Amino acid sequence: MRDFLNDVELNTLNHSCAHVMAQAVKHLYPQAKFWVGPVVEEGFYYDIDLGDQTITDDDLPKIEKEMKKICKDGKRIVRHEVSREEALKEFADDEYKVDLISNMPEGTVISTYSQGDFTDLCRGPHVDTVKKCKNFKLLKHSGAYWKGDKNNKVLQRIYGVCFPTKEELDEHLALLEEAKERDHRKLGKELGIFMFADLVGRGLPMWLPNGFTVRRILSDYIMDKELDLGYEHVMTPSVANVALYKTSGHWDHYKDDMFPAMEMDDEAYVLRPMNCPEHMMIYKSQLHSYRDLPIRMAEIANDFRFEASGALTGIERARAFTQNDSHIFLRPDQIAQEFKEVSKLILDVYKDFGFTDYEFRLSLRDPEDTEKYFGNDELWEKSENELRAVLNDMGVKYYEAKGEAAFYGPKLDVQVKSALGHDVTLSTIQLDYQLPERFELIYVDENGEKVRPVVIHRAILGSLDRFIAFLLEETKGVLPLWLAPKQVVVLPVKNEYHEEYAQEVVKKLRKAHFRVQLDNRDEKLGYRIREAQMHKIPYELVLGNNERDEGTVTYRQYGHQEQTTVPFDEFVALLNDEVEKKALQK
Repeated sequence: MRDFLNDVELNTLNHSCAHVMAQAVKHLYPQAKFWVGPVVEEGFYYDIDLGDQTITDDDLPKIEKEMKKICKDGKRIVRHEVSREEALKEFADDEYKVDLISNMPEGTVISTYSQGDFTDLCRGPHVDTVKKCKNFKLLKHSGAYWKGDKNNKVLQRIYGVCFPTKEELDEHLALLEEAKERDHRKLGKELGIFMFADLVGRGLPMWLPNGFTVRRILSDYIMDKELDLGYEHVMTPSVANVALYKTSGHWDHYKDDMFPAMEMDDEAYVLRPMNCPEHMMIYKSQLHSYRDLPIRMAEIANDFRFEASGALTGIERARAFTQNDSHIFLRPDQIAQEFKEVSKLILDVYKDFGFTDYEFRLSLRDPEDTEKYFGNDELWEKSENELRAVLNDMGVKYYEAKGEAAFYGPKLDVQVKSALGHDVTLSTIQLDYQLPERFELIYVDENGEKVRPVVIHRAILGSLDRFIAFLLEETKGVLPLWLAPKQVVVLPVKNEYHEEYAQEVVKKLRKAHFRVQLDNRDEKLGYRIREAQMHKIPYELVLGNNERDEGTVTYRQYGHQEQTTVPFDEFVALLNDEVEKKALQK
């Protein structure tokens, strides 16, 4: 997918198309006044004041029709430089432009762009003629507060996109349609995975039975992996004293992303944004020998971050989420080996999920902006060099990204390519000398000296919420059998003749530890089959006279038309085999 923000050609074209849209709106709504029309990641938008009128879905085709006329007319786009006084005079009846002009710093070069009967304040650049803007599409509309301030008037925001060729536009629109079908928010609602309610709170997901089942299976899966590798699991509170986060440095460097503190009993408490400080305190609660290390501490932890309302995106980005988190306390001589072991665990998990398109990103501190990181330059240089050396020793291909480090240390991010071509960070490994220093952690070395351990922060599934969102979008909601909330639905053809056998099959499947649902509603069989398909249940069992009399089952797999009749035990063996494979269906 092309980058609207950084691709100069695409950026210029979309900015010009925003002006074409504004001109069309002005033709149709002469009272229209315009705030700003920037290029954004998905194309462009323009914020418009239409007085008492409100844009509806029916209005977008009308605006598009007028835009096509403007493009066909083919007027040239001409730039003019004007003085502040000239600009204020030209836009005197538009309070939004007057506000923009009045807030420009002294010495700013003020320019306007004209195309036929339309002139707009803009710094540009633009294409030379509106003809080049003909391959466009208006995508959606919404309301937006002027200047993003809820105390200001709500303006009409119209989004669009433009490409140099019709083929590129059609390809992009097809991708957007595919994205709609894969949107985890749509799938989560349809499949009963999660829900939100404003009365509960924005960005606070509630997991429904199907969703909780998926979460539980994922939690058990990763905890079992960790237990096999010597991890020990702990549980820490979701709220803690502000003093803890002042010690860790989170309060100074991260408090804008945290919920406000709660004052009580002369103390201040806050919902935790992450659980590393708590793990530091567990480690510190007793003295450790060098022989005890590494200590691998893990938690399925509930965390909270006050994300901006505009950034909330279903369970992909919420204000309450659950992390598959771990902190490994180790000696400096154990860094390379432990780093390799964590990397092997990540690759093992990715193999189970069928992830093959991913790359490693070494996320470093931005040396030009050190204020947002804590610690000293020497420790940062030491940890960055050690991570780089470990990766080189492992022979792993990676690229470096300055400015992407955590505020307490560099990290290795695994960027997985999604079905829609997006890079998604699922797993991270971070090397940290800073928190052991701030919490004054120690262990006794072989010489009887008290020395600092090193900490590796690592998340394999990352946020369970974000991981489930990723899985839903990768599979279009067709989760693999081992993860599906309902694995089998049993459909008696006619309840009066076949329900007793159906109940027997359900009981046997549950005894074999499969998640099974009996659909014995008083509805036609075809209706119940379609319902099972809509809920994307992996296997449907249709049981009639033959199945009852012969002790067999007739199954149909989701996405397939053919039906197969087998003995019950053979069907169970088939299910067990598929569960073992853990394959994702994309």
